[in-house]
Amino acid sequence: MRVYGTASISRSFSRTHHFSVSRFSTSALRLNLKRARTDQPADRWNFNRSSLVDTDDFDVLKYKLVNSNELQGGEKPPRSVKMLVRDFIEDSLYNPHYGYFPKQATIFDTVDTAFDFASLRNEVEFQEEVGIKYAAYGADGHSGPGKQLWHTPTELFKPWYGKAIAQCLVSEYLLKYFPYEDFVIYEIGAGNGTLAMDILNHIKEEYPDVYDRTRYQIIEISANLVSLQKRKLRSVHPCVKISHQSIFHWTMREPSPCFFLATEVIDNFAHDIVRYDLNTLEPRQGLVVINGRGDFDIVYTPVTDPLISSFLDLRQRLGHPIPVHKLLQRSPRLRRIYRTLPFVPNMSTEEFIPTRLLSLLRTLRTFFPRHRLLLTDFSSLPDAIPGVNAPVVQTRFRNTTVPCTTLLVQPGYFDIFFPTDFERLRDMYEDILSQPSPDPTGAARSSPDRHIPINLTSTPLSLGSNFFSSRLPSNRRRPVDGVTSASGLPIGERKSSVFTHAEFLQTYADLSKTTLRNGENPMLDFYKNVKFLF
Repeated sequence: MRVYGTASISRSFSRTHHFSVSRFSTSALRLNLKRARTDQPADRWNFNRSSLVDTDDFDVLKYKLVNSNELQGGEKPPRSVKMLVRDFIEDSLYNPHYGYFPKQATIFDTVDTAFDFASLRNEVEFQEEVGIKYAAYGADGHSGPGKQLWHTPTELFKPWYGKAIAQCLVSEYLLKYFPYEDFVIYEIGAGNGTLAMDILNHIKEEYPDVYDRTRYQIIEISANLVSLQKRKLRSVHPCVKISHQSIFHWTMREPSPCFFLATEVIDNFAHDIVRYDLNTLEPRQGLVVINGRGDFDIVYTPVTDPLISSFLDLRQRLGHPIPVHKLLQRSPRLRRIYRTLPFVPNMSTEEFIPTRLLSLLRTLRTFFPRHRLLLTDFSSLPDAIPGVNAPVVQTRFRNTTVPCTTLLVQPGYFDIFFPTDFERLRDMYEDILSQPSPDPTGAARSSPDRHIPINLTSTPLSLGSNFFSSRLPSNRRRPVDGVTSASGLPIGERKSSVFTHAEFLQTYADLSKTTLRNGENPMLDFYKNVKFLF
């Protein structure tokens, strides 16, 4: 679950303890392999890696390279294999047989009763009320990981949080598309369906004419959550359609203008690990290696993965710096001197790069060419493991949330979630949208193109696109072919902006509904480490 406070939030609620040695995490793969060749009994405790351990005789080439898609059919975590770090994370979180979300995670739900904010004295009393609702889920037993329970602002502040997002979307729709286009909303990772319910209830109550033209499409990877969303939403809002699949496997093209929601989702998107050779500054990709007994290690090889290469090329094009000191980057001589110092590694520190986030942005560009993205998630996290842009890895054990110090943990029992650099995300997003629209070969259309008075092809009018200006405004994207203004001139969509959690809610929320008796407002004061991209 997510801890809330005035400074920062992570998915932990109770008192936390750090540990670096656990029966759930392994990393002394080579040491254990060496012991296995002797007559000594194997030690099943797992140890932190040490540069002093002799590992020269370890041969990773004998293991098969696999990916998360190939592992979906397996009923147990794989052994004697190697995989990219993102595939290890995806398998740990989403494998349908033993993954964290299909089998362990429980999303906190206030059921049919929301908090009566006006009756609460202050934020301390509000937190006590949250604790009471958590207690209703029962205590953990004393063997093995406990109930993996966490919450989101959607659940804590329902229905007012969902109403704020609904108001944002409706305002944009009324300004640009009503009444000529349908109100089309896509949501990925809809959880309990609470956000969808609150959005649709608000539209139905406040904008009935808009509701009549609303289509709400959920894309959900969890079979359990798909069943829950169907039971919860379909009888109340027939406009809801739910697809049980990963957004990364999406193949339907949406030609209409649409709004794309990703709330508290991308923090669980898998990342890869990259380190830079301090002699040559060449990048190296991380591979998780799992031996026959289920012990883990990470090895680094030259970058061969196309997605990692694409991310590194994009970062270079955008001018985002690599995590190596500028002086070392500029001077090969200084790097040689630095490398002669005692205990200095031959590679830079681990950097977690958002390769799956890049996949999402490409999917949006390809299959949702006229979308408007509303995305919100963590911008920073406490208790992260070592590394640049590193995740929090944690589980709940004996009623206590326990953050780990390593990524190499038993698949399925641990939540793995990342912060997002929203300014870099905005740069990536705008750069990808500025690229020529790809032709999704074989992609099916979700609905036929509709020809309406303001949806004419812009190609015959392309010469007039800059008639009143010598250049395209810097805060606008280049026009999408097929989109024209009422005057007949092609227009460019406004570029995305980054907002703090409070800035977004101050713009769109009815804050009087979540204000406590002493004037505090937890919907504004909590989640200070969350941002919006819109």
